[in-house]
Amino acid sequence: MKQDKDFIFGTRAVIEAVKSGKQIDKLMIKSGLKGELFFELIELVKDLQIPVQYVPNERINRITMKNHQGVLAFISPIEFQNIENILPNLFESGKTPLFVILDKVSDVRNFGAITRSAECASVDAIIIPEKGSARISADAVKTSAGALHKIPVCRVKSLSNTIRFLQESGLQIVAATEKASELYYQTDFSIPTAILMGAEDRGVAIEYLKIADKLVKIPILGEIESLNVSVAASILMYEAVKQRLN
Repeated sequence: MKQDKDFIFGTRAVIEAVKSGKQIDKLMIKSGLKGELFFELIELVKDLQIPVQYVPNERINRITMKNHQGVLAFISPIEFQNIENILPNLFESGKTPLFVILDKVSDVRNFGAITRSAECASVDAIIIPEKGSARISADAVKTSAGALHKIPVCRVKSLSNTIRFLQESGLQIVAATEKASELYYQTDFSIPTAILMGAEDRGVAIEYLKIADKLVKIPILGEIESLNVSVAASILMYEAVKQRLN
């Protein structure tokens, strides 16, 4: 069972937490829940774009057996940022943006390791979708060696819309995929770039591969067909570092 400090339960308690500005990572609500307080909560989280998951009551019971009233909120240890605020500031400061987009990387340790490498490589922000990503918990912060407190994390409703926004703003989207014919070091990372990495099990979704500007792969010379996503992400990030230093 998770520690109580990781979550808040009970409809009124969650409403007050949201109103007080606590960063909510995800909200679990019992399927079929109704009532005045429920609708007040839904209106609140809709305005703040907090992800909501409707689940059987048993799912919440597995996390806490206390009187949760069918409502449980996971607390985020970080404050999420807005990519649309970050990007103009980077251009104004004269910096060449470098972002990492994670398409449903769901393993907490992989997410933490990627964030740690990203901070070391001076990546400007990590971009994740609202649904399907690893929960940003105390474990994620620990695995990141505290990098999650240093690098902006942007949680977006639509990855495809965000990718197009970045492209319209002058960034190239470089997607890592074994389907690519171009090797990663043949790509120019010295220009404004967002590196797109896929989920551990299926890689980058086809819909994003279709709109990416470049598809690149890391050569695999051994018998195992793929690298761990955190290792692959680090290789691409440090290719960008190498090119920019040169």
